[in-house]
Amino acid sequence: MSVAWPTVALGDVLRRSEHMITLVPEATYKEVTVRINGKGVVERRQVQGVEIAADRRHRAKSGQFIISRIDARHGASGLIPDELDGAVVTNDFPLFDVAEDRLDAAFLGWMSKTASFVELCKRASEGTTNRVRLSEDRFKALNIPLPPLDEQRRIVARIEELAAKVEEARGVRSISSIALGATLAMARRSFFGKAAATDWIRLSEHVTEIENGKSPATEGRIAEANEWAVLKVGAVSFGSFNERENKALPPSFDPIERYEVKVGDFLMSRANTSDLVGACAIVRATRPHLMLSDKIFRFIFKSTSDLVPEYLDHALKSPALRTQIVTAATGTSPTMKNISKEKVLALLIPDVPASKQRRVVAELDALQSKLDSVKALQTETAAELDAMLPAILDKAFKGEL
Repeated sequence: MSVAWPTVALGDVLRRSEHMITLVPEATYKEVTVRINGKGVVERRQVQGVEIAADRRHRAKSGQFIISRIDARHGASGLIPDELDGAVVTNDFPLFDVAEDRLDAAFLGWMSKTASFVELCKRASEGTTNRVRLSEDRFKALNIPLPPLDEQRRIVARIEELAAKVEEARGVRSISSIALGATLAMARRSFFGKAAATDWIRLSEHVTEIENGKSPATEGRIAEANEWAVLKVGAVSFGSFNERENKALPPSFDPIERYEVKVGDFLMSRANTSDLVGACAIVRATRPHLMLSDKIFRFIFKSTSDLVPEYLDHALKSPALRTQIVTAATGTSPTMKNISKEKVLALLIPDVPASKQRRVVAELDALQSKLDSVKALQTETAAELDAMLPAILDKAFKGEL
């Protein structure tokens, strides 16, 4: 931070708020929590007074500075946003009023997101490994650089201008991905419709068998390259197979080699949420020694079938097939639905020549490729965008912005 600015103790510009209210049992209150790594002050939950294990709570006011005693050293501090004005907090989240004639609250809010400020909070925290907490006295004794109010406001305006541009760039990437995803969904809908047609046939016309593996006790960790492992349900998503979604099998377990996943396998998730049950993927590449779990199906196609696997993959993602799958899935829990082999085999799919299937696949794959490229670019640039704001703040509080 710049040494050109005078420094001031936080205790000289922050005053501990002692505004407490008596809770009304029938009233509803917002509770506050503070995310680590400068991710902001957010609503934890809304709850009736009778559910809070106290008669009184501190009342938060918009613009106050709040910090977590437990996670201050992890960057959990910030300003109370307008939407949480009047919310209640526990003693673990001290509230401070800002001396507005000396300190712009937004200036402190942005400063609290810097690595330098977090380092100060680490110095003000004390205790044993599992009980490290912020010392309020030590925190208030910390010195921060403080330019004149006009300069603080200029810096805040510049930070917010640049931060908006970072978010705009992030949004443009997101919009591109959403737009391409919508185009792909519309294309699938145009090829497969919204519901099964009268001339569609059962999947069993092409699939002779559906098998699933076993889910033995595991070691609860990702397997090393030379170890046998069983796939987790998350290994199969829409269009992608993730070999790292596995759990190592203990050395004492005798692997069932016929359940080993191979390149070219067509897999489907048997059990998952309503949105993900029936998700499918073709295995394009995989490490050896990965075994099917009992929650993942593998399709065995008839030798006489002319069904193009990539065509089936796209069809199973279409509204017409997703509706069938979700309707056929059972289970009382909203977080876990199941679909049986019999109901999968009974799914109705279009009966079209292989030549038309390949044309459809070519068009949909082209759209999918564009979408994958945009997502890859998003992944590559996400780290750059994430690094931009800290860099902006670093310059701002060195007096270089």
